[in-house]
Amino acid sequence: MTMLAACTEQEPTAGGPATRDDNLALGNPSGAVADATQYGNYLLVKPQYTLSYHRDRGTPNWVSWHLSSAWLGSAARQDDFRADNTLPAGWYQVSASSYSGSGFDRGHNCPSADRTGSSSDNSATFLMSNMIPQAPQNNQQTWASLENYCRTLVNSGNELYITMGQYGKGGTGSAGYYTTLSSGHVTVPKRIWKVIVVLPNGTGDAARVTSSTRVIAVDTPNDNSLNPNWSTYRTSVDAIEQATGYDLLSAVSGTVQNTLEAKVDNGPVQ
Repeated sequence: MTMLAACTEQEPTAGGPATRDDNLALGNPSGAVADATQYGNYLLVKPQYTLSYHRDRGTPNWVSWHLSSAWLGSAARQDDFRADNTLPAGWYQVSASSYSGSGFDRGHNCPSADRTGSSSDNSATFLMSNMIPQAPQNNQQTWASLENYCRTLVNSGNELYITMGQYGKGGTGSAGYYTTLSSGHVTVPKRIWKVIVVLPNGTGDAARVTSSTRVIAVDTPNDNSLNPNWSTYRTSVDAIEQATGYDLLSAVSGTVQNTLEAKVDNGPVQ
């Protein structure tokens, strides 16, 4: 990917204006590729985010995006939920109505409010390839609070690299427990996780990650009765890797990875 190559060639610097950087600059967690035969780990690269899609689950495995003030503006929420027609021909198209009546929200991975620089940026977040069936309280309270905190960090002069994903099968929404929706075409995840790397605005980002960089890892049940305080679900990157089989932060040096991924964040929460 051209942008990734450009990022790794930059001399690391801190400070300066916020920029829009490669959404996958810290690594491809599952080694996803844009090959339709890899139906359980299909790479989709969009200007606004990058993801691994699972055809048979009807959801992304994970979504990665960069967040800085350069991505934020005054564009309105578009609310144009729709199927993603860039998926390979013949694959089931999850539609705007696929979750209807289920008691689960169409839960964004890359949030609408993280892409307000233009109407087209915001619209891209409403593709169903960016959605998972998410218990309403999980989506509207616990995760919304964490998303707001991420933008608070950005407003303080930081840029973030965020990866969100899910695993397992079966969650409890407002209408009870489900394992699948849309006649089995969409799997309801059991757990929903996120890893956030916090850096001061700068360049050469992967090379600027050190053993003292703040990394926030969160893993929540997909349950409508969970605690609205996201900090109660903090965990380590190692634990998420063990649960998913992914290799997170793979573009960061091995020594730094080992240190960071074993930690559980205990920093501020607002």
